[in-house]
Amino acid sequence: MTTVEQVLNARYEPSLVKELLAAYELAKRNFYLGGHRLSAVEAGRFCEAAYRILESRTSGAFTPLGANLDTEKVSRRLLQCRDSDHPKSVRVHIPRALRVVYDIRNSRDAAHLANGVDSHLQDATLVVGVLDWVLAEFVRLGGTSQKDTRRLIEGLVTRKIPVVQEFGTFQKVLRPDLRASDFVLVLLHQRGPKGAEYSELTHWLPQGMRQNLRRTVRLLSEKALVHTDDQTVRITYTGEKSVESRGLLDPL
Repeated sequence: MTTVEQVLNARYEPSLVKELLAAYELAKRNFYLGGHRLSAVEAGRFCEAAYRILESRTSGAFTPLGANLDTEKVSRRLLQCRDSDHPKSVRVHIPRALRVVYDIRNSRDAAHLANGVDSHLQDATLVVGVLDWVLAEFVRLGGTSQKDTRRLIEGLVTRKIPVVQEFGTFQKVLRPDLRASDFVLVLLHQRGPKGAEYSELTHWLPQGMRQNLRRTVRLLSEKALVHTDDQTVRITYTGEKSVESRGLLDPL
């Protein structure tokens, strides 16, 4: 995300880029952790930042953060922009994509079919796909190097497969190549702020890694990658950055 942020900051208002990426990351994280309703909420926040970026790009000004945003009015103004001034993606495609996400956030929060089937999973799946496309489009429109821009876009729109799959309460790490310390970090990254009990980690780890679990956690703690509180182990910000920067969340 650092490289994506650099590309966007060079073309768009940094405060809006920060809001856009924060909402994007939370929406994707909530989606993969099963928080489908929360994913849609963050997607709405993403849309509000995206609409403001479009305002800024086409008029040089935008609705202040925190102020009421009239998305319909913004969309009408974008449609009125001249073809020669702004690409169709800015005038039509992105606003229409955002409208779908925004409507789902506002109108489908409690949606169920007549037979009681929850719609949150299907809605969230659509939403995160649109978010990937919109963010990739902003990168495409703001990038300078064709090679780097293509690489970033491919990374954003390629289907992401979570490296941890849940089977009931069991957390299955889909990377048998990982060493014990990285195995623990990936599990804790998946668990987020609530962390995991030693008993849970022992249950989830492969047999050969269980005996030295406490030693593994102690070494990670000495490196400030995890924090222990009685029987609970939680990943630190440093630990999260280590997991993400080393590609431990990528499937084998």
